[in-house]
Amino acid sequence: MRRLLFLNGIKAFEAAARTGSFAGAGQELNVSAAAISRMVHLLEERLGVALFERKANRLVTTQAGRAYQSGLTPIFDALASLTAQVTASSARVLTVGVGPTFAMKWMIPHLADFRKQEPDIEVRITTGGMQVPFADDWSCGIQLGDGEWPGLVAEPLFAADLLPVCTARLANGLKRPADLKGPSLIRVAHSPDDWPSWLKAAGVPRLTARGPEFQFYGQALQAAVDGLGVAMGIRPYIDDDLAAGRLVAPFARSVPKGMRWYLVYRGFRAEQRDFAAFRRWIIRAAAEPATRQKGARNAG
Repeated sequence: MRRLLFLNGIKAFEAAARTGSFAGAGQELNVSAAAISRMVHLLEERLGVALFERKANRLVTTQAGRAYQSGLTPIFDALASLTAQVTASSARVLTVGVGPTFAMKWMIPHLADFRKQEPDIEVRITTGGMQVPFADDWSCGIQLGDGEWPGLVAEPLFAADLLPVCTARLANGLKRPADLKGPSLIRVAHSPDDWPSWLKAAGVPRLTARGPEFQFYGQALQAAVDGLGVAMGIRPYIDDDLAAGRLVAPFARSVPKGMRWYLVYRGFRAEQRDFAAFRRWIIRAAAEPATRQKGARNAG
């Protein structure tokens, strides 16, 4: 007769060991860090074995903990894969976690192409982004970062290059970066370093962006389309707007943001047919030459 010992505690321990913290495990399992700590402590009492050494600001697995985690992670991955296969047998659905601007500016406009290639696979888009933990029910996510997500595979998609954009009317008065005015530079609240990085590279580091501030890139870019000022565009958000002439780039100089866009997923997903088709498609789509900067006029 199979005897399973305290599955909640085992799951809490595996997540904490894999992420390196009780807080990281709590985010993944949607409980508090304190709850994870209690469950792990109870598991250690029931096993009669210490699984962690509690350091001042970090967790260190003991020899027994490392051995336990190295066996548990493949088991949980296999369980998740089996569950996904069973549920996929009746419905071919992929859930993709993306930020609101990425969904609006890239994912939704390109989904028709995926649908042509895979008409039987339904793609459901859910809210994600840098500040949202990777959810258990996501098939994958598309996230901006440094490529380090513990327990997840991260494959690079796009370089997040920064490039100022505005309407053609406003661009007519911008011959060089020094022509920019602080009150007309539209800002994004969660990316305060974008303008300083670009202005420093363009040779005008003393200029300070003081224009309207928005929560998301999509809002800032729409404000630029409406003629409110000059927004800091980020690829691939701006490619379609540049191609359509809704926005132009008054200066050709682009600056790396210091992060990239990644396709993020759990390793077992790679073996699933529908996800594999989506992965092939999005990597190919991301590798296509970027839309030419139709509005670029000057080498800033």
